Amino acid sequence: MDELASLSGLIGEIYDATLVPSLWPSVLKRISRFVRAAGAALDCKDAVNNTVSVFYEDGGVEPSFLRLYNDKYGKLDPCAIDHYLAPVGEPRATADILPYDDFLRSRIYRELIKPHGFVDGITTALDKSGTSVASVTVFRPARDGVADEEAHRRMRLIAPHLRRAVLVGKATEFRSAEAATFADAFDALSAAMLLVSADGRVVHANRRARCVLAAGDPLGARDGKLAARDPETDRGLRTIFAAANHADASLGGKGVALPLTTQDRRRFVAHVLPLTGGARRRGGRVYGAVAALFILEAAFRTPSPPEAIAKAYGLTASELRVMLAIVDVGGAPEVAEALGVAASTVRTHLGRVYAKTGVARQADLVKLVAGFSSSLVC
Repeated sequence: MDELASLSGLIGEIYDATLVPSLWPSVLKRISRFVRAAGAALDCKDAVNNTVSVFYEDGGVEPSFLRLYNDKYGKLDPCAIDHYLAPVGEPRATADILPYDDFLRSRIYRELIKPHGFVDGITTALDKSGTSVASVTVFRPARDGVADEEAHRRMRLIAPHLRRAVLVGKATEFRSAEAATFADAFDALSAAMLLVSADGRVVHANRRARCVLAAGDPLGARDGKLAARDPETDRGLRTIFAAANHADASLGGKGVALPLTTQDRRRFVAHVLPLTGGARRRGGRVYGAVAALFILEAAFRTPSPPEAIAKAYGLTASELRVMLAIVDVGGAPEVAEALGVAASTVRTHLGRVYAKTGVARQADLVKLVAGFSSSLVC
């Protein structure tokens, strides 16, 4: 199968999993094959409790690997900090974060990753909140070597669609959506949802969406067709609906959401789910729709504790990595052994951390980190 056909089929399965979450393991298995990896997982990393919750995985990773990472090795992972700092949607392999030789000397590589037959991983952040980051990770086996540019390129091809699926899934919180009751299922949502034809005609709107359309701001209906108050946004919507009418892949990678602004400057985001392929096709045919449009008010995203600390004190990723390792692991010798770097390197970074934060003791660093974490927890 050529790449375009493989990609198109994979994107369709990703969107199917939006409505039928039980499909995620098979989707992740297909992602592993597409990127030439040994396994993949969709997870959420908690910056406050320093834990990882695996939502779905493809069976290519032994349960013991995930359990040991969460229980013991996650706090020793020299790449973990980057998951909170990296731009959403940008694949990041080990060598993008730190020198690969340092990684080979780290405890997590020697005691966990190498024994399980892996040599690298590529993680892509899909959504961030004030305390966590949802991401997809693929694990590279020794036979395929470390992640190369081809692996990065393939992850970039699917990242926008994974992000769209995660955001729509977050908005719906579906367990499943039977095609015969497609619109009925959407009617129960608190989010505004519309089913739209290829020419922008509204074929169904749930209760919340009808209120939005009645207000006419930021979206309304003219002669039965969806219309945005802003002309540029209106053109963007029509382009998206026309693309959705052809194939899942035709939506491309140009972002996963369309920003909307009301006259009083309130900000919303429109997420589009194509309905022309896979398990979504029947629902689309029944209602003559090519896409489902979800309208959510844009929320201000509070930085995660690591992001907030780095921004507040101007810390580099290396300085932040050492600072948090000092808090979680112990003194400079223990941190050096865990991260696979020289103790002198740890002391150098630690000295800069003390200078930038204005504290002089490890105990004070612990209090500083705890303060940032507790301020983001209700």
